[in-house]
Amino acid sequence: MGMRFSGNGQVWSIVLAGGDGTRLTPFITRWLGKAKPKQYCAFVGTRSMFQHTLDRAEQLASPDHTVTVIARSHGEDALSQLGSRSSGTVLIQPANRDTAPGIFLPLTYIRSRAPRATVVVYPSDHFIYPEGPFVETVNQAVQTAEQFPDRLVLLGISPSHLELQYGWIQPSHELGHIGGCRIRAVRAFLEKPGIAEALAAQTAGALWNTFVMVGKVNTLWELGWRCLPDMMLLFEQLERAIGSSKEGTVLESIYQRMPARNFSSHLLQRIPDRTAVIEVTRVLWSDWGQPDRVIATLRQIGKSPMFPAELLDA
Repeated sequence: MGMRFSGNGQVWSIVLAGGDGTRLTPFITRWLGKAKPKQYCAFVGTRSMFQHTLDRAEQLASPDHTVTVIARSHGEDALSQLGSRSSGTVLIQPANRDTAPGIFLPLTYIRSRAPRATVVVYPSDHFIYPEGPFVETVNQAVQTAEQFPDRLVLLGISPSHLELQYGWIQPSHELGHIGGCRIRAVRAFLEKPGIAEALAAQTAGALWNTFVMVGKVNTLWELGWRCLPDMMLLFEQLERAIGSSKEGTVLESIYQRMPARNFSSHLLQRIPDRTAVIEVTRVLWSDWGQPDRVIATLRQIGKSPMFPAELLDA
């Protein structure tokens, strides 16, 4: 695999590890005797979801082209799991202001070093199995972003059941093919739809949004300005301070004024015409936001959990 250089710039990874995953907190607390964000837990095997994500990212971009975002309260968990691995840049976000600042903070750092780069955004709290075909599809998405540099390329999954907690992507016409993958335009994004809406979307061939996406740095930057100028103004202030003695102070001060903005509802939903979607096949994907999802997935792949099974009845 190892495709670390794209057609006109390098490939960089953003690993989003700053979420708190509060819906799983009671379950994890019963298991470990303390709260721990789900991305730092090893539900199966020895690697946490965070470590799995870093390993996936490393297949397409070198560690020094990886920018990871963690929350201040996660420092101990994250740094102990990074251990001796070469982890690139780790940014501690001063406060959680939802997913748009979570993506644009690392993007600001990448833009200051590699403005022509192609960036892959990975949430670190999703279950993906097996990894091979998934990484292959991410690689195809990187090539698609080169071919359609004005679009953000999202990875979608064909739904196995009706799920009201996920975001959905409604594909439209075909834009082309890459390595046997269909690239489709997007008609609309649905965030956490009601039952009737989700049923209609599923019937019409909508896909779950994995939130793994690929885009050119400058395309993301331009879309940020188009949809969220108040946020972008602050990140441009930070960009000017990167590498100077003021960097830390500016980062703290912009987060005191940072608006909470959601990448899906405040950006994606407003610009479906600037996106594309590739369907991931041969992969089991789940956003492990609830204990029943964790156990359903493990049953499906025939793996034993690292937590005692009786916890599920508690």
